[in-house]
Amino acid sequence: MTIEDQVRAVAAEWDRVLIGNDAEQVGRFMTDDWVYVGPTGVVTRAEILEWIADGRLAHHSMRVVGGERVAVAGDAVVLTARKASTGSWEGASYAADEWISQVYVPTPAGWRCAFSQKTDVT
Repeated sequence: MTIEDQVRAVAAEWDRVLIGNDAEQVGRFMTDDWVYVGPTGVVTRAEILEWIADGRLAHHSMRVVGGERVAVAGDAVVLTARKASTGSWEGASYAADEWISQVYVPTPAGWRCAFSQKTDVT
């Protein structure tokens, strides 16, 4: 299996685990210093895992729209894809259509995401 295929598989499994809303399981796909950058700025690993654990954030569905672009950059791999998802934030339902870029790095436990960034599709 190529590095690109390995990262695609990890990303697909992470999406599957996200809709299970188990913060401990979700955290296994992230490096300790993982960050997410979105419209309101930076969110840390600890913050998002707390939101999932306390039910503030829940994912209900997540799917890739079209294909994924995967590029090896030194020891890291950058995955970019369009993803559609549904869930709830603070009890209010949402539906999102976003472009996501993620940086995966090799760790002793396998490929882990170190950085995620999302942009709404317009």
